Amino acid sequence: MENYSTTTRVVDQSAVASLFKSTYMQMAAALTVTALTAFSIAYLGIFEKIFISDDGTFNTTPMWVAIIAELGVVMWLSARLFHMSMAKATLLFILYSVLNGVTMSMIFLLYEPMSIAITFAVTAGMFFVMSLIGYATRMDLSKFGSIFMMLLVGIIIATVVNIFFASETLYWVITYAGVIVFVGLTAFDTNKLKQIYIEHGDADEFGQKLALMGALTLYLDFINLFLFLLRIFGDRRS
Repeated sequence: MENYSTTTRVVDQSAVASLFKSTYMQMAAALTVTALTAFSIAYLGIFEKIFISDDGTFNTTPMWVAIIAELGVVMWLSARLFHMSMAKATLLFILYSVLNGVTMSMIFLLYEPMSIAITFAVTAGMFFVMSLIGYATRMDLSKFGSIFMMLLVGIIIATVVNIFFASETLYWVITYAGVIVFVGLTAFDTNKLKQIYIEHGDADEFGQKLALMGALTLYLDFINLFLFLLRIFGDRRS
């Protein structure tokens, strides 16, 4: 009797394609919500009402509330996604996108709008290319994941340290390292999602939740890559 140590699974390519389509559509929708929220707060007089005190100084309390709220939402969504309904998970993703738009409204006060638009376009181009590479490559990118995560931890630590030292050199080292890390993570995360969709990716409710988690992951890659690139390409307001 022959003993097979492995089993062959027929991959439903249409289901994988459907889940990736859902992933990118949800990611694009979340980015749109974030951009519209940030733009509206910056240019419809909402920013002054929320963040500027009567004496004209910047009130940090609402910003910290928004930051803590968005961290809480994304942690809750990541931890409980597969234990909640798809509708609830989608609403939480939208809420996170709005909260992130609130905190990102600051960039419209720091940078010229045209440079923000150009940087967004550059980010979209880089993201598209790296995501395509991550999807198409036959190389196993799993070994790079731990490297990128270690570099990301290093960037976070260096950023905190530089709050106290305010080193311009370290600032630019962090900036370019951040671009490299999130360019790499875009390819890695796309490749990882492809493997997950192939293994588990039936286009049912569980599969749609996988797609939402993928959308959240790639959304975070895009936002962070955009913010680091904005440091390089953004023209600061005088």
